[in-house]
Amino acid sequence: MKELLNRLIHHEQLAKEEARDVLVAISEGKFNQSQIAAFLTVYMMRSVTLDELIGFREALLDLCIEIALDEYNTIDLCGTGGDGKNTFNISTLASFVTAGAGVLVTKHGNYGVSSISGSSNVMEALGVTFSNDEGHLKRCLEQAGICILHAPLFHPAMKHVAPIRRELAVKTFFNMLGPMVNPARPKNQLVGVYDLELARLYGYIYQKSNTNYTIVHAMDGYDEISLTGPAKVITRNTETILHASDFNVTTLAAHEIYGGSSVKESAQLFMDILEGKGTVAQHTVVCANAALAIAEMEQCSLTEGFEKATYALDSGKALQCLQQLQHLTKGL
Repeated sequence: MKELLNRLIHHEQLAKEEARDVLVAISEGKFNQSQIAAFLTVYMMRSVTLDELIGFREALLDLCIEIALDEYNTIDLCGTGGDGKNTFNISTLASFVTAGAGVLVTKHGNYGVSSISGSSNVMEALGVTFSNDEGHLKRCLEQAGICILHAPLFHPAMKHVAPIRRELAVKTFFNMLGPMVNPARPKNQLVGVYDLELARLYGYIYQKSNTNYTIVHAMDGYDEISLTGPAKVITRNTETILHASDFNVTTLAAHEIYGGSSVKESAQLFMDILEGKGTVAQHTVVCANAALAIAEMEQCSLTEGFEKATYALDSGKALQCLQQLQHLTKGL
């Protein structure tokens, strides 16, 4: 690691194979915590290259506990986090709205590192128990329309990194990797990223895959459709700029989509929105993100996707998906 750190400190870049090998070595416990922290810190000070990101991703996918859900046509709605915006759990809520609209969701998530409440924090607070049992996850998909893939259960190789990430409490390149290493390897993904450069890198990587994808970056810094300004959207065949008007809604103010100051508050906010007690702004931003996923899966227009998302939320179907998931995971 000393030689590697010296190279990185002197602005050298790693080849794809080197990046893969170093992550495998970290997973095997070959480096101490100080060395791993130093390695992560380098990438807080300079951008990850395309080859490095591909190598890191390949390592995590090779090392993960895969789950065979190929018989289902699913989508994952997942953001990188790390945008520092303290929004509520928009992509997780949009996942339940998408499931409520009849689209199967394999939601990959983790505890918050740089945020107050990550996807797994709020799910756990709402009584959802995590599992990596394939049969259980299939039952969740079939009966609730959604299953939760809690990252630590599928990426045990990263146990040496998790405590360091918690202590650093800032975004690292693992934020970049999260959406790209779903152990179910879904055929479809809606991915939110925290900066435009990363959106481009994701685009290059997904172009070489068989994944049907939509990559989103709000131009004012959010890793999702925020409706606070224009958003860049990249798919296999298009690059577009979306505005609130494309959903037939008005632009929102940043404070209208703030999250809670604790996991408990975030969970309460989550339930309020699912139960129809949220604000118009909260309702709208959740449905806008779900609309992208629904439009991708059903090959419909964005406005039609938004209408389906709105119905799923207003009718209580999204809430029913959560309730069924809570029932299925009870007692695990």
